[in-house]
Amino acid sequence: MSFESAPEEPLALFQRWFDEAKATGVDQPETMGLATVDAQGRPSLRFVLLKGFDQEGFTFFTNYESRKAGDLDATQEAALAFYWHAQERQVRVEGSVRRASAEHSDAYFATRPRGSQLGAWASAQSRLRPEGELEARLRRVEAEFAGKVVPRPEHWGGYVLHPRRIEFWQGQPSRLHDRLEYLWMDRSWQRTSLYP
Repeated sequence: MSFESAPEEPLALFQRWFDEAKATGVDQPETMGLATVDAQGRPSLRFVLLKGFDQEGFTFFTNYESRKAGDLDATQEAALAFYWHAQERQVRVEGSVRRASAEHSDAYFATRPRGSQLGAWASAQSRLRPEGELEARLRRVEAEFAGKVVPRPEHWGGYVLHPRRIEFWQGQPSRLHDRLEYLWMDRSWQRTSLYP
């Protein structure tokens, strides 16, 4: 990866790397680390699945009553990390977060397998789970929506992370890794190379 050959826009490079990870058989290349902090500044990290990216940002979905959603709603900031070991590549993304539109969340929810849709209704994500309660809740929602289309629950939907910093890391055998940083400044992307 050279500075001179890198595209002006980081999403073009992300698309290329993402496509190459898929083409070479990386298992679930859409897996990404999602780092948040709560209102007191305590960090938390978990892995979620990228469900889309465009000029608006990187989209993922979750339960709005989960810990991660609480963090995202409180600070409206997050960071993402992708790592594709076979290619020795990492992408880090930092930016502001907002909820996706209800229409966007509805459209994605409609594409999910029915079991996942029912699970979104049944799970009280991140809360204590008494023995047998999840199964009982699932039976109730299965009965409620038997023979019906499962609508998206209001407590479930998407978030979009709008990037202001994206860093691409390409591993090298010499350990003198290539690092290319894009910063959103003055309404445009600025590129710079970083020391490894």
